[in-house]
Amino acid sequence: MTEYEVPARWIVHLPTTLTSVDGARALAEALRDSLAHVTAIDFGETTLSEEDRQFVRARVWCDHRLPGGARCTLPTDHPGGSCEADLAQP
Repeated sequence: MTEYEVPARWIVHLPTTLTSVDGARALAEALRDSLAHVTAIDFGETTLSEEDRQFVRARVWCDHRLPGGARCTLPTDHPGGSCEADLAQP
């Protein structure tokens, strides 16, 4: 590997028994809140999919990069064009 190559990242798929996208989104938010101290988890890249349609994914958070390196923590479909950083989140 050269100095410019980035090692492949791994994805952990965590199936649930939830039957609604709102429930899955709430679980993702709770996991982010409780595991924010784990730096190996990139919560900004969190996506949701139906069990039998895992190739169709919906992003949970906007994740737009903000000045200073922070990322927008608002839902992906937040109104307006203005993003913000929640300082309580990584």
